[in-house]
Amino acid sequence: MDSLTQILLGGAVAAAIAPAHHRRAALLAGAVLGTLPDLDSLPIMLFSDDPVTLMTVHRSFSHSLFVLPLVGWLVWWLFRRYGRGRVAEAPRRWFWAIQLALVTHPLLDAFTVYGTQLWWPLPVPPTMWSSVFIIDPGYTIWLLLAWIVAWFARERPLAQHALVAGLALGSAYLGWSLVAKGMVEREAQRSLAAMGLEDAPRFSVPMPFNTLLWRVVAMTPSGFVEGERSLVADDGPIVFRAYASDVRALDEAAHIPAVVRLAWFNHGFMKARERDGRLELTDLRMGSEPDYTFVFAVARRDGSGWDEMPPEQLRLPWEARRQLDRMWWRIWRPPAADGMPAQAAATGG
Repeated sequence: MDSLTQILLGGAVAAAIAPAHHRRAALLAGAVLGTLPDLDSLPIMLFSDDPVTLMTVHRSFSHSLFVLPLVGWLVWWLFRRYGRGRVAEAPRRWFWAIQLALVTHPLLDAFTVYGTQLWWPLPVPPTMWSSVFIIDPGYTIWLLLAWIVAWFARERPLAQHALVAGLALGSAYLGWSLVAKGMVEREAQRSLAAMGLEDAPRFSVPMPFNTLLWRVVAMTPSGFVEGERSLVADDGPIVFRAYASDVRALDEAAHIPAVVRLAWFNHGFMKARERDGRLELTDLRMGSEPDYTFVFAVARRDGSGWDEMPPEQLRLPWEARRQLDRMWWRIWRPPAADGMPAQAAATGG
């Protein structure tokens, strides 16, 4: 999730656990702890300027459920051992305030589609429950209101009630996002099965800033299909559109380290194209046709094969205003009948 949300979550969790007369200090300490895992980008940039490395190592060791409890214990121990302040005064409460302010960060990140390596250093693909967008006011607003009340109410019971309510309402929103995702997934399974794609790898993800409009992508032999589902306006099968990917070039370059790393990181949800003798890979999870956040050039054509090259992240233009206007319109209206016919989408024809 975005940094503001992580700051608010860490502060709210810590302040809800710490003693009432430590509340403001806990809000600030939890805010620092809540954003600490995202500082992993700083040491990575000192050792590498490879954009594929920067993308795929982010949310790894600093988000691991094996690492963060140890970091939390070390922080607690240092403050208890060498400090003479709040942690020493209420060590048990501060132990859990510190631990949960840290651990809730990667757990919240796992609700997004980017991918969070909760089990680092185990070589398992990143966790991506993909039920909320990276910025979602429907979740953040409750934490912000809880912060405001707790900051000014300080030691009064109202502050504790606000913190508990903010965390509960935020958690309820995450629960709703999983319910909404389940509804979308059920219809996606039915719609894809009718197209002969019932076993195709797929993912669903909410569109920016909401959980009412969702995007579904399924991989096909010649590329992928993309469709949308509004939980407000749609009634019936998901309308999918088919897009091509240079799957042959992707197979030929499958041995190149950057390709291997990206395929592991994004679970294989990427499209390939050859342009100016270079192989470009697009992460299909973040964005929608034709605009995506992460596009990398990873190989150069060498005769009938591909040679490794230093990966380059491409900054392709995309019209955010156009996409957001269309998204808002789409939440409230059913899709136009412009999808690819079912048989053609399934066969790639």
